[in-house]
Amino acid sequence: MSSFEKDLSKGNVVKQLILFAVPFLVSNIIQSCYNVADMLIVGNFSGTVSMSGVNIGGQVTFILTNIVVGLCTGGTVLIAQYLGAQKREEMCRAVATLMTTLICAAVIITVISLLLKNQILGWIRTPEESFEEASRYLTVTLTGIIFIFGYNVLSAVMRGMGDSKRPFYFVLIACVTNIVLDLVLVAGFGWGAFGAAAATVISQALSMILCIIYMVKNGFVFDFRPSSFRIYKHELKMIFKIGTPAAIQNGVTSFSFLIITTLVNSIGGVNASAAVGVVGKFNGFAIMPAVAMGSSISTMCAQNVGAGQWDRVKKTCTVGTLTAVICSYLIFILVRIFPEDILRLFDSSNAEMIRIGVEYFSTFSFDYLLVPLCFCLNGLFVATGHTTFTLMNSMLSALLLRIPASVLFGSIMGMGIMGVGIGAPAASAGSLILIIWFLLSRKWKTNVVRGS
Repeated sequence: MSSFEKDLSKGNVVKQLILFAVPFLVSNIIQSCYNVADMLIVGNFSGTVSMSGVNIGGQVTFILTNIVVGLCTGGTVLIAQYLGAQKREEMCRAVATLMTTLICAAVIITVISLLLKNQILGWIRTPEESFEEASRYLTVTLTGIIFIFGYNVLSAVMRGMGDSKRPFYFVLIACVTNIVLDLVLVAGFGWGAFGAAAATVISQALSMILCIIYMVKNGFVFDFRPSSFRIYKHELKMIFKIGTPAAIQNGVTSFSFLIITTLVNSIGGVNASAAVGVVGKFNGFAIMPAVAMGSSISTMCAQNVGAGQWDRVKKTCTVGTLTAVICSYLIFILVRIFPEDILRLFDSSNAEMIRIGVEYFSTFSFDYLLVPLCFCLNGLFVATGHTTFTLMNSMLSALLLRIPASVLFGSIMGMGIMGVGIGAPAASAGSLILIIWFLLSRKWKTNVVRGS
């Protein structure tokens, strides 16, 4: 077993989960922090128009990245189950197939997205004042999307092999680099959204390149030589079987938030766009405990499913869910007590943006009571390959609850931004009902990957 591999099917369950989850959680918090840093520095040095541009341009990139992260889920689960079952040759083929597939996807997505960039910004009703800033941000991030994809693929592979520490080191490098470049390009040169986008892409590229160099020098199972980039039919089929539902799920969820951004742009213009963007950036940080625990449960449970250790599967899910719930509930209390203080961190001079943000927080924040249960239980289902259920559940909650609730309360009933915020907890509540039903049905215990 190489230094990149860690067997999570042996040892104390609680200790293994915490040791695996903490670096992953810290990695995600750091990644969220440098996303927040973009908005903080842009807001304080370039103003509301640039903040709106970063929010809108970032939403489009976020959709594409989330789709790829979903597809990576297929690779993570497959690699973890192969490792748990001690099938090293199949694991190596899965790694090669995942990396090759995602490189091809990055090139295709970059070309198509750049061609449709301005049309996309028009479709989502980007405010005229921030259109140019959003276009600049989107152009840069789309050009460098191969680096954003690359980092996520490498992290997924390492986590599937039980290694959550090395992704933490490389995201830390990216975070520090991003903040320094934000200060230079945005605060120093005054480049606004363009500078924030350039900082993001350069930091991700540096992180990915350093990660590859480290892997090659330390005997990683994949050597990154051109001849090693191959697609194996069986592994490709399994990655898409597990990953496609997760990719569609992430895409639909992200798209529903893009629709909400369109609704916000129509209701409140640039100040509302900036306020919702700030809440969105904070939300990326706030849900990290739930996201990290959900993904950690998925990886650790997948290895234990591969090894046939079902008692460890149940205990892992129970401990992880409880931990995520405690963290998320503490964040809920923080948001309810200090909403204005959180918003002022981003732009203390714009009273209207702060007022709108407080309204949005007042309803949106209830989502923090529900998301830890949704993420953690979905992580359990993904571990056994039931990504089709998580896809259908996510699509139903996004398309039948989040968007309709936001439109109903925000526009039709005239509640404005406060009404739009109801969409998120409404979607999570509906999703959780279906998740509990699937859990009690015990259908999740059928291992889709091996058909057992």
